[in-house]
Amino acid sequence: MISDTSCNLDSLDPYVPSATDPWNVTKINHLYRRLGFGASKTDVLSALSNSPSALVDAMIDNAIALNTTPLPAWGMWNRDQFEAAEMANQDNDVGFYRREGKNQMVGDLIQNGVRDRLTLFWSNHFVTEDDTYRSPAYQAQYYSMLQMHALGNFRDFVYDIGISNAMLVYLNGDENIRDRPNENYARELYELFTLGVDNDYTEDDIQETSKALTGYVDTNDIPWGDILFNPAQFSNDNKTIFGQSGNWTYDDVINILFQQRTTQVATFICTKLYAYFVSPTCSETIVAQMAQTFIDNNFDIAPVLRQLFKSQHFFNNEAIGAIIKSPCDLMICFYNELGFTLSSTDVNDFIRGTVRILGQDVLNPIDVEGWQGDEDWISPDYLIGRWESARFLINRAWMENQQQFRDFVVGLPIGTAGDGNLATTLSADEVDIVVRALVNYFFPRGIADPVIYNEILGVFKDVPAFPPSYYEPDAMDPAIWRLDRAEVAEQFFAFLNYIVDIPEFQLK
Repeated sequence: MISDTSCNLDSLDPYVPSATDPWNVTKINHLYRRLGFGASKTDVLSALSNSPSALVDAMIDNAIALNTTPLPAWGMWNRDQFEAAEMANQDNDVGFYRREGKNQMVGDLIQNGVRDRLTLFWSNHFVTEDDTYRSPAYQAQYYSMLQMHALGNFRDFVYDIGISNAMLVYLNGDENIRDRPNENYARELYELFTLGVDNDYTEDDIQETSKALTGYVDTNDIPWGDILFNPAQFSNDNKTIFGQSGNWTYDDVINILFQQRTTQVATFICTKLYAYFVSPTCSETIVAQMAQTFIDNNFDIAPVLRQLFKSQHFFNNEAIGAIIKSPCDLMICFYNELGFTLSSTDVNDFIRGTVRILGQDVLNPIDVEGWQGDEDWISPDYLIGRWESARFLINRAWMENQQQFRDFVVGLPIGTAGDGNLATTLSADEVDIVVRALVNYFFPRGIADPVIYNEILGVFKDVPAFPPSYYEPDAMDPAIWRLDRAEVAEQFFAFLNYIVDIPEFQLK
C-alpha cells in the first residue's frame, strides 16, 4: 500500500549519528534483521566501531562478491536419472532431493546474510512452486538463478527468469506454441513481475505478448530436460505491444517493456522493496526517489539498496519494529543472534521443516502471488507454533551446553560504543542494567511498558540461587547477586523462554 500518511518523514539522505540520534545496538540489530538474518554478538560489537554507511557498503559489497552456491551433483539430471537413483535407493525419491535443495537454501540464509536475504525476497517475487514443476534439478537451477541476480541488474533478471526451466513449466510457457498461444506467463510478467495489477497494460498487450513468447517448448523428448527454443513453434505474426508493432520476439518484449514502461517498472519494484524492507505502508515520496535511482542506474539493484539502507528514513524510529517477522525471520534471526552451538541437531533440516509448518515452505510459496506476509504470519493457526519453535532452539541449546547462556550475557553491548558492555563486576541492584540491555537487544524498540518490563525483570531474578535480598543495594558477599555467578545461565534461559510469548518479540 502506497501512502503519504506515514509518520516517518525522514529523507533518503544518509543517516549520520548524533548525540540525539546515536548509532547503537538497536540500530545495528535493525539493519541486520532487515538486510540480513540477524547479527552475532561479535558482529554487533564490531559494527559499533564502524559507521552506518561504511557497514552498509561492506555488507552489500560482500554480497555482490559472493559466488553462487554450486549446483548439486543432481542439478542437471533429467527424470530418468532421478528414477534410476530411486531404484538404487528407495529413500532417494524426488521428495528427498527437493528437501536437500531446500536445506541448502536454509543453510545459505543462515550463513550468507544480504545475498540470500535478497534471494528469499526474489523467490517471493518471481514465484514458482516446486510442487508444480516437481523436478529437483529445475528447483536447483531456479535457486541458482535467484542468487546470481539477487543484487544484479533487474532487466537481465526478468529476461533470464522468463525462460528458466522452472518458470516455463510453472506458468505454462512450455505449452506456448504458435497455433495455441498461452497467456499465463505474459499476464504474470506484467501483473506480478514488472508493472503491477492493471497498471498501464491491456488485455491486447497480454495477448500480443504471449505470441512473442511462443516457441520455448522443446525438451528433445527428455522429461525434465532443458526446455529450448523451437523456431518452428514460434508465431511469426505481426504483434503490437504498448503501441509498438513488429514481428516481436522474446528479446523484443523485454526491450519494449523497459523502454515504454520505464517509470512504471521502477516504481512497482521499488514499492515492493520498500514494503519488504522498511514498512508495509509505503511513502510515495521515498518510493519515487528510489525509482529514480533505479532508472538512473539502468535498473541495477545494488545502488537502490545502498541508498535505502544508508538513509535517515530507514533508521527512523518509525521504521524500527514496523514489520512482523516471517517464519524465516523468526527462526534464523533468533538462531544467528544467539549463536548457540546445536551440534546434536540438524539445524538446516529443523529450520526448513519448522518454517514450512509455520507457513513459509521455501521455494514453494502458497500461490503465484506469493506469501502476503504481515499479519498472515501470526494468525491463530501459527502463533503457538511460533512460540514453541523458538523454545525448541532454546531448550536444545540448554540441553547441550548451559555455559553458553552465561557467556552470551557477559560482554553484551549495552547501547552505544560509549555505554560499554555488560561486565562481570555488575552486582546486586545493577541486575536492572543487565535485563534492560537484554530487553533492548531482543526487542526492536525495547519494552516501554513498565508492567511488562517488570514482569521480565521478575522472571530473570526469580531463580533459587538468588533470594530477593541478593538484589538489595546493601547486599554483601556472599549473599549477593553477581553477573560472574554460574547461575546467570539459568536466568538467561528463563528470560528467553519468557520473552518469546510477548507480542513485541514477533516484530523486527
